[in-house]
Amino acid sequence: MRTDTPRAIRLEDYRPPDFFIDSVDLDVSLHPTDTIVRSKLNIRVNPKVKRKPKQLRLEGEHIGLESLRLNKKELPRGSFRATKSGLTISNPPADRFVLDITTRVNPEANKALQGLYRSRGIYCTQCEAEGFRRITYFLDRPDVLSTYRVRLEADLIEAPVLLANGNLLERGTLQGGKRHYTIWHDPHPKPCYLFAMVGGDLGSIASSFKTKSGRNVALTVYVEHGKEERAAWAMDALKRSMRWDEEKFDREYDLDVFNIVAVSDFNMGAMENKGLNIFNDRLILASPATATDTTYAAIESVVAHEYFHNWTGNRITCRDWFQLCLKEGLTVFRDQEFSSDERSRVVQRIGDVRQLRAIQFTEDAGPLAHPVRPRSYIEINNFYTATVYEKGAEVVRMLQTVLGDEKFRDGMNLYFDRHDGDAATIEEFLDCFSDAAGIELGQFCLWYDQSGTPSLKATFDYDRRAKTAKLILEQTVPPTPGQPIKQPMLIPVRLGLVGKNGDLPLQLKDGTEIRDDLVQLTKKRQSFSFVNVFERPVPSLLRGFSAPVNLTIDLSDRDLEFLLAEDSDPFNRWQAANTFAARIILRRVESLAQGKRSASGHGLARALERALSDDTLDWSFRAELMRLPTENDIARELGRNVNPDHIHAAHKSLSGLLARRLESHLVDIHSSLVSKGRFSPDAENTGRRAARNAVLTLLVSRGQKADLQLAADHYFTAKTMTEAAHAMLLLAGSAGPQRKAVLEHFYELWKNDHVVIDTWFAAQALSPRANVIAEIQKLMLHEPFDITVPNKVRALIGSFIMRNPVQFNRPDGKGYQLAVDQVLAIDKFNPQIAARLLNGLRSWRVLEPLRRKAAKRALERLAKEDSISRDTTEIVARILQD
Repeated sequence: MRTDTPRAIRLEDYRPPDFFIDSVDLDVSLHPTDTIVRSKLNIRVNPKVKRKPKQLRLEGEHIGLESLRLNKKELPRGSFRATKSGLTISNPPADRFVLDITTRVNPEANKALQGLYRSRGIYCTQCEAEGFRRITYFLDRPDVLSTYRVRLEADLIEAPVLLANGNLLERGTLQGGKRHYTIWHDPHPKPCYLFAMVGGDLGSIASSFKTKSGRNVALTVYVEHGKEERAAWAMDALKRSMRWDEEKFDREYDLDVFNIVAVSDFNMGAMENKGLNIFNDRLILASPATATDTTYAAIESVVAHEYFHNWTGNRITCRDWFQLCLKEGLTVFRDQEFSSDERSRVVQRIGDVRQLRAIQFTEDAGPLAHPVRPRSYIEINNFYTATVYEKGAEVVRMLQTVLGDEKFRDGMNLYFDRHDGDAATIEEFLDCFSDAAGIELGQFCLWYDQSGTPSLKATFDYDRRAKTAKLILEQTVPPTPGQPIKQPMLIPVRLGLVGKNGDLPLQLKDGTEIRDDLVQLTKKRQSFSFVNVFERPVPSLLRGFSAPVNLTIDLSDRDLEFLLAEDSDPFNRWQAANTFAARIILRRVESLAQGKRSASGHGLARALERALSDDTLDWSFRAELMRLPTENDIARELGRNVNPDHIHAAHKSLSGLLARRLESHLVDIHSSLVSKGRFSPDAENTGRRAARNAVLTLLVSRGQKADLQLAADHYFTAKTMTEAAHAMLLLAGSAGPQRKAVLEHFYELWKNDHVVIDTWFAAQALSPRANVIAEIQKLMLHEPFDITVPNKVRALIGSFIMRNPVQFNRPDGKGYQLAVDQVLAIDKFNPQIAARLLNGLRSWRVLEPLRRKAAKRALERLAKEDSISRDTTEIVARILQD
């Protein structure tokens, strides 16, 4: 077991830097194994420092120091010290000085994919959070902002494309045309985590965008040769994002060029480097034959997200990494709003909430719970989490709900005006809204500081004689690691009282006006009394999911059926269906635990049949109604003594019941929604394909030969990857002969496409078949699989760990053993990816005793390893802590 304890970094220990680096001149000569980096740093002492600093400490890792000069003079050996973690210079000048540093880097050997590395022959960088220190020695922290001038040089044949941040100043050839160079300048001061450079032989598509002030911006998306056509959707999404940000937030782009580069090896989804976004190629490349509708939507969303960072992240960055949610949560909110405007707002909201509950609520309920703004960390890469991103977005959305659209927009405008060019904090962000709206947000700030998902208990009572209704709301915020005692939160609750003919008027007994159907819970317990309620209504609470809380309210099955049919809020119509389905599955799980059978579910079938026949509902919404809560959702609802076998059986049995009850209706939908005409990724056509796939899921759940053949026909007649991939996924979990035929066909079709083949790996990893672990081990030896490529790891190993609960949580512990084996193997070269795989074990304590014991044994085996990384050490220690 490790004997050294990595040092925790704490928010309370933040201190401004002793030095600033006003400008950086980089000269990079690219070579696969011996890149030379010459940096000239114009440094000055922070004028607010009270005493002259006795030393200058620069971070640096996995680089070789070649030379070091201060004000053009070579530094003698005794005046500095270089270690494997940084460079320390004793007695630096008291005011301004220039430091020239030459380092050597081996991009080919860099499998951690941080700093400068090579991806399928392409030089690229990833500097967030702390990758720039792998390129040169630097003050690698987000509150040091510098302008950059970058000269890149490379072999002309190996890397005819040379890109960096900012605008292109100059290009030319060297050595008789054998080598060439480009010079780039970014006039906007930025932290070093936003630095980027790319070199390689790439294809591209180009376009332009005219800003609202009339400037022309050159747009280029770079991809592997032969895949240029698959970049068209990304380019389209970029231009729509730029226009949307001008219209919605009055934010205009500020450089002459905007470049996107797609690479195959990337730890993240994408990176917002100023003017040079680098993307995981799975989030750029799309065509009807190669990408699903989910991928199209993800490309649209992530392209927008990275572009929106230009203001919320780049022009205004975060003071320190504890403020990460200031750029990420805010920008997720912005990209979700963009997607809502581009597609169906309610379906987008349903998808966002599904994601939030599946990942962030689970995170909040376990040992990895942390506030939206963490108070401490050992490895910052471990805090790029759903809490920072998705819950952070929900906090911004609640701020908009509390203030109203107009005051929220005023606050955003003040934030942009006041902090442009700053490295800001959460307090400074909220102060803008307080000043703009004239209200105090002290209690609201608890959403950033307290971890855990609040529980909201609602009690509703109707007095028929008095024609009054009373709603009592009670909140509790559960204890979480390091936070045993919590304060009451400000929880905005949108609500309605639904009667036979729609929503009833909301009139409070005390005469208080209810604006926008919104009440605010600010105490542990509050009651709201309504008058002139002339019929017994069914309460509809948290409309639009107005706060990220767990709601408990005693509604009967009939009430849920009524809300599904009559609620004017479409999100809560879906919520009624989802709650109804979860309730039935939980009943079936309980019956299985008692050795009994449950026949419940007919009411849900009846309600779904009515909804599916309602042509006023678009197909994308009806598809969401047909999707049952996942097995992981049910495990989260249970919360203790979880038996994944029982959940899987209960889930399958309800799916089968719905398929039998709705068979003729489902078959009609499946046949009527066959794709016709030209492909479009728009909301209408995406919804039709989603509904057809949802129907197929229910029918195949019966496991009948005819259903499996229907899935095979669905696959072989598919006109899009959306249809083909879904049929393959369903058949990969079956035992019919169609399984082998479809998997072999897909492999032969796509084995040479490193992006599409990941769909094939994931389909098999998600199979509930008993021999899936042996199949995964065979697939890891398959030619297209490469354990050093994050996308391959995510597709095969990650899919199994995170999304196959019944086989990952096998009672014999073999799923946990596989996970630990792979974490140990990957941790040796890419700790970031290894640590993230452990998220699949974060909920081990809620399992039934046999599985709990096996999971703990696997985790303890990992903890005893003396060579695991700081990333993995932190995560496994937190998961095991009491």
